[in-house]
Amino acid sequence: TRLLPGALGHADSAEEDSFTDGLLDCPHYTRPEVYADKRVPEVLLSGNHEHIRRWRLQQSLGRTWQRRADLLDSRSLSGEEKKLLEEYIRQRDDS
Repeated sequence: TRLLPGALGHADSAEEDSFTDGLLDCPHYTRPEVYADKRVPEVLLSGNHEHIRRWRLQQSLGRTWQRRADLLDSRSLSGEEKKLLEEYIRQRDDS
């Protein structure tokens, strides 16, 4: 029902729901910025909307790759998505 016209107050809300684009959702954070020795990633505090968008997309791609790689098999990735996923995998391997 969330996808029906008029079901949500803002039409774009459903587009940002988890899994509408075939990917698992990115992590979500709230305040405070530090909780139980865990920090909100700096990029989310930066205010740079393009960097935040790319970080969220990269996290969604990475989570999907780690938890449901089969979903990526049925999806053709854009050039940006391929690059972000490769960076995610490389960063994961380096840590």
